[in-house]
Amino acid sequence: MMEFAYPWVLLLLLLLPLIGCYLVYWRKRPSIVVSTAVPFRGVRARRRPTFPQLCMLFGAAVLIVALARPRYGDEKVMIRSQGIDIILAVDMSGSMQAFDVPQSITSGSQLARAVNAGEVKNRLEVAKDEIRRFIEARPNDRIGLIGFAQLAYSLAPPTLDHAWLLAHLDRLEPGMIGDATGIASPLASGVNRLKKSDAPRRVLVLFTDGRNTAENRLTPEQAAALAKEFDVVIHTVGIGSRNAFFLVNGFGGARFERIQDEFDEKLLRSLAEITGGSYFHAADADGMKQVMDQINQLEKTTIEQPKYIEFREYAPRLALVALGLLLLGFIADTTWCMRLP
Repeated sequence: MMEFAYPWVLLLLLLLPLIGCYLVYWRKRPSIVVSTAVPFRGVRARRRPTFPQLCMLFGAAVLIVALARPRYGDEKVMIRSQGIDIILAVDMSGSMQAFDVPQSITSGSQLARAVNAGEVKNRLEVAKDEIRRFIEARPNDRIGLIGFAQLAYSLAPPTLDHAWLLAHLDRLEPGMIGDATGIASPLASGVNRLKKSDAPRRVLVLFTDGRNTAENRLTPEQAAALAKEFDVVIHTVGIGSRNAFFLVNGFGGARFERIQDEFDEKLLRSLAEITGGSYFHAADADGMKQVMDQINQLEKTTIEQPKYIEFREYAPRLALVALGLLLLGFIADTTWCMRLP
């Protein structure tokens, strides 16, 4: 890696063309006193640089480059990272299109304006925003994505290609794979993805706003016990508040209808406790942000990145070359290149 320690010094090179023009065109040459100028009327001044001038200009250029300290660096970076494998299981049932409304909004017209302005988003969009921020903050972790309703669908295995992962996250829509909620299926699918992982820690984060309404061969508790067997930690996030509304389109136009908070807090606590994980409640957008910040702090990645750079300096050699050129120009100007004007 070639670089200059003081690259701004190279700006002095811009002065050399001006100095050259001065020496060749504008500088008055030394003269002698004579009784008459008649013998010199036919003599014309030469408008090309002399050998001493060229030596001095090139010497000055080399000296400026030397002052900028050109050097070649051999950079060695050692990265030691202990990443975490994380599966994010996101509820995509129809109930995730509900809006959890802040207490500051007290009327339907206020809510409509906030929704149209994008200030209030549905539960899935809120979750996606915070999951996106979570993924971007963990570049060294392999992160996978599962979407679920009645059944679970593996959308992305644990990967370091987070741009590809975020592209899949952006496609999620409420109700696109059904309206029922099956808790056991995403847990079992996530454990199956993580059980052969060689990461020092394996984590599954479940986001849901509903109760377990789908029948599977495994119960949610059995799926959590399976996760414990394979050392997979489950964190659960219950989404929703008591001030939640659906946007309903009817004959009279669109209107908001209040719904009840439906997620099973007791079950979600139990699933987290079985595996040594934590339960969180995200009542609204601010709550979801706080939850993801807590999970981010809870699951640490160890990274060491010492950097070593060994430089080979070229400035001393260039300074000697510059000194030689300047000295050569001076000697030439005072000896064999000395001439009358």
